[in-house]
Amino acid sequence: MLIRSRALVLSRLKYNDTSDIACLFTEALGAVSFVVRISKKRRAGDKSILFQPLNLLEIEWDHQENSSLSHIRDAWCYYPYSDLTSDPVKITIASFLSEFLYYALRDEREDEKLYNYLALSLQWLDAAEHGFSNFHIAFQVQVSRFLGISPNISEYSPERIYDMQNACYTNTLPVHDYYLQGAEANFVKDLMRMNFYNMHLFHMSIAQRSRLLNLINTHYSLHVPRFPVLKSIEVLREVFS
Repeated sequence: MLIRSRALVLSRLKYNDTSDIACLFTEALGAVSFVVRISKKRRAGDKSILFQPLNLLEIEWDHQENSSLSHIRDAWCYYPYSDLTSDPVKITIASFLSEFLYYALRDEREDEKLYNYLALSLQWLDAAEHGFSNFHIAFQVQVSRFLGISPNISEYSPERIYDMQNACYTNTLPVHDYYLQGAEANFVKDLMRMNFYNMHLFHMSIAQRSRLLNLINTHYSLHVPRFPVLKSIEVLREVFS
């Protein structure tokens, strides 16, 4: 079956001497893995260069239900980035986001609203001139809503404990180690209100931002199967230190 869809490149890994494997989050089917043929000589029309993480593409491919790898017929970039691939800070954020999105979405099915959010968010970051130091935090917060794993803050009150494993507030100290108390528990409620338009109002010290990155990573590892400690967190810390 021939399918045409918009797609976000999540990752690209070497497969053999002539091919790479690219994982894309497609608007039509969700996460799909593709064989990308590598040209030994750089030449005009070489489509393999399009499959860089976070690129926004329009693709056509022959989809076969029983195949784990698909083959692309045609591809083109519908939104060429400008600053996202040239600004040093944005490059670091983009590297972090590509690793985060790969592990968060590699098993996700189609979700048109999620795809639109991802594409528009990356375009927003590309065009932003200032005030985007909390972008990756706001982005992760909002993605958790689409995945159905965002914290439940409906039972919040200042004295309650936040249970990270069950993603809710409680009066009882959990039997596991994944919980927050005091100021950190209270901040979860405020964090869920963060978006691209108010994120500049969230002022954090280097230590607070570093701690928050760890907590968000822990949240995803508790609620997304096989979600690891992201390697790019350390690079992100250095840039914002």
